[in-house]
Amino acid sequence: MNQHPTISFIGAGNMARAIIGGLLKNGYPADHIWAAAPNADKLADLKAQGLKTTADSHAAVAASDIVILGVKPQVMRQVCTELSQTLSNRKPLLISLAAGVTISSMTRWIGTPIPTVRCMPNTPSLVQTGASGLFANDLVSQLQREQTEQILGAVGITVWVSQESEIDAVTAVSGSGPAYYFLMMEAMIDAGEALGLSRKTAKALALQTAAGAARMVQETGEEPAELRRRVTSPKGTTEQAILSFQADGLDTMVLRALTACRNRAIELAQEMDKA
Repeated sequence: MNQHPTISFIGAGNMARAIIGGLLKNGYPADHIWAAAPNADKLADLKAQGLKTTADSHAAVAASDIVILGVKPQVMRQVCTELSQTLSNRKPLLISLAAGVTISSMTRWIGTPIPTVRCMPNTPSLVQTGASGLFANDLVSQLQREQTEQILGAVGITVWVSQESEIDAVTAVSGSGPAYYFLMMEAMIDAGEALGLSRKTAKALALQTAAGAARMVQETGEEPAELRRRVTSPKGTTEQAILSFQADGLDTMVLRALTACRNRAIELAQEMDKA
């Protein structure tokens, strides 16, 4: 960023720390970042990196242009309610990392509308290869959108959606998505071992293949379907595996799984809205 607004993180868990690490790595000044958590002793490592740390969330919010809520969904109501007066007075850009908590719920708990972005990040953000879906309410300015992109862009790519309901689909595709690939890797490792490889060898091959396949799609710009076609020679070995996947209904299985994930995200949001 050309200018450096003051950012406060309410909660300093893994995702918040990943974003902080990405910001610092990209040259964001540490003294423009606050980290607030109930036990200030747990913030010692962040303080050592030059951040302002405190157990007083009100002080952090009052000093900030951007407030990032990195707390668990179950405590979002409590946090928003406790900080309602300070947030209402300051009216910072509010970025929520909590799954299943709608902007309408946060607005109700705070008591007044403020610029708010819902973010659905994923765990590869911990190694700066994340994917975050973003939705903004009408109070978020273009500058604040750009600031949000730059903050979350410190740990991966960002994608805006036009309807808040689409965040549930983002949850199904990328929010929960890493687990699907971990499951596929796990299955390939098990299969490789069953076919006679050592587990160490099967793991090395499966992980590198997964990383290489993703990189090929990203760097070539080709559709996955086209790259699959190119490596699937008629009557060849790859074709036999692909035909087996298709016979077992892989496409239908994936759609059913992601739909179940999306539906559960909707249910969780409805439960939070009733709180």
